[in-house]
Amino acid sequence: MDQKIINLFDRYTHGGMSRRDFLDKLALMAGSTAAATAMLPLLENNYAHAAIVPENDPRLVLTEGEIAPGIKGLLAIPKDAKGKLPAVLVIHENRGLNPHIKDVTRRLALEGFVAFGADYLAPAGGTPADEEKAREMIGTLKPEDVLAYSQGAIKALAAHPQANGKAGAVGFCWGGGMVNALAVADPTLAAGVAYYGRQPDAAAVPAIKAPLLLHYGGLDERINAGIADFEKALKANNKVFELYVYEGANHAFNNDTNAARYDKAAADLAWGRTVAFLKENVAGTA
Repeated sequence: MDQKIINLFDRYTHGGMSRRDFLDKLALMAGSTAAATAMLPLLENNYAHAAIVPENDPRLVLTEGEIAPGIKGLLAIPKDAKGKLPAVLVIHENRGLNPHIKDVTRRLALEGFVAFGADYLAPAGGTPADEEKAREMIGTLKPEDVLAYSQGAIKALAAHPQANGKAGAVGFCWGGGMVNALAVADPTLAAGVAYYGRQPDAAAVPAIKAPLLLHYGGLDERINAGIADFEKALKANNKVFELYVYEGANHAFNNDTNAARYDKAAADLAWGRTVAFLKENVAGTA
């Protein structure tokens, strides 16, 4: 697909234009309304492809509900786990706790983590099925409320009876930015993994205590504009971090429910690095 069309969709999904404007511009780029309509299924998420790990996987104990008062989501734990496990908070994209992020949560649990996919829209009634509505709801969240929700989830995960007392976080897109913000604000965070997430201000970097793993798509001009300043500040403050740019990959390259942007090679490499990084930094006792 033409990169200009993918960039247009990225602008639209991150609040850069209305759906009407997006569809009009897409029709112009595609050559007709009919061609634009044919392209939409490739640009939008198809959750029929979400379940790499089935919702009823017998290897997992899955619970949907509160992990702490007011903090809701999907908790996934290996069924036959021995001993205490590292815990990981999964922070969704700007579409809420959708089937794809629930599947990512289950995948992490199968890797040996107490994994919790938090629903940041729970205080507003929960993630709706309508993605457009979810995006609008995300746009109304206050940064301080999101941060408090993240910190509450990290605290609850670390205290979970099957956890080892430590909790890390992994986030995607909007969630990647929230992982970076959490790393600045919460010294108890054991590790942070941010997939194509917005970077914090360089002035805030000295407060970061957790080791970070940062994944970026090489074609993601919007997010990548902030890499240089962030990397410079991390190095200047002697922070522990790993940073990878996956050439030829787009923003949201990990989302295997999105045909236009998913990049299997980049996603698989980043996932392997993510699991190894979390095991290295969140395993052991607090």
